[in-house]
Amino acid sequence: MKRTILLLTALMCVVGCQSKEPFTIGKGVNISHWLSQSDARGEARRNYFTRDDVKAIAEMGFDHLRIPIDEEQMFDENLNPDAEAFELLHNALGWCREFKLRAVIDLHILRSHHFNAAEKPLFTDPAAQERFCECWRKISAELKKYPRSMVAYELMNEPVADDPEQWNDVVNKCLSAVREKEPRRTIVIGSNRWQSFDMVEKLNVPADDENIILSFHFYNPFMFTHYRASWTDMKDIPCPVHYPGSLISDEDHAAMSDEMKRRYGYGAGESGYNDRKTLEKQIARAANAAAAMGRRLYLGEFGTMDTTAEADRIAWFNDVVSLCNERGIAYAAWDYKSHDFGVAPDGKPRRKIVDILTRR
Repeated sequence: MKRTILLLTALMCVVGCQSKEPFTIGKGVNISHWLSQSDARGEARRNYFTRDDVKAIAEMGFDHLRIPIDEEQMFDENLNPDAEAFELLHNALGWCREFKLRAVIDLHILRSHHFNAAEKPLFTDPAAQERFCECWRKISAELKKYPRSMVAYELMNEPVADDPEQWNDVVNKCLSAVREKEPRRTIVIGSNRWQSFDMVEKLNVPADDENIILSFHFYNPFMFTHYRASWTDMKDIPCPVHYPGSLISDEDHAAMSDEMKRRYGYGAGESGYNDRKTLEKQIARAANAAAAMGRRLYLGEFGTMDTTAEADRIAWFNDVVSLCNERGIAYAAWDYKSHDFGVAPDGKPRRKIVDILTRR
């Protein structure tokens, strides 16, 4: 059966790979913790994301997947491709074709770059930069058979360079490496500092390359979207947080200990006030920067944990999605089926949120 799927994919590519249809996307969802940020292997990895999931995503009304992949899952230390990992990726793209979805393949974490690591050799070591390019030469060799209208490449997730010019230098080297074999594939390039909205304007990409989409991520206000996330300094907030309005109410702030006020007091009062207008100013900064460069813009990640009140989360999603729709910004929610950010944890849709995401 596995071989049959791969053969069918190859045969269909003979017909479709030369398509001149543009790569267009609108509303998508991230497939996290599958080929990225997961220790699962073998049957556990194979069973985590299946054809049934892709069918369900299409039936919900999404039009594309963003599929994060990690270097350490796709390649060994010598950059030999992992046959099983690439088989799973090819299976997913075959299912996308079957259900008429498009896909952004996102190289999420490199051995030389993790967005939360203190040391990032990618920006200082020429050998690490060449390895980054070689990763993409090999990914391109695997995926170039897919139609340009169906598959795009996101060169790296959430770069965190001390100077945005470091990222511009590295990503343009990698772009040139991909362009040697695929001059017209759509390439997604994210902004520096965790793909921040205010760093889009610092990107520097070739003016004569029409097949580039700029990308940012959006988790503002962070205290709300990552409320009590165990891996952040939000984990000890001693009271609820809210959206829209002041993140921390006056009453809850007054009841905090002095230590808690020092740590989280910025979420109270006027400084902690967030509403649609607040988000609009931030998203507009990214949109205006992309427009000034004549580029399409993609919100590749946004979402909230389920630790806040459902009504507040619905209000936040409604504001972000409506702002993107007004400006023609394509988006992909983070994420599909996890238990904290998932819009369909274990494949069961949070219907009110899914309806907002897919109403375009």
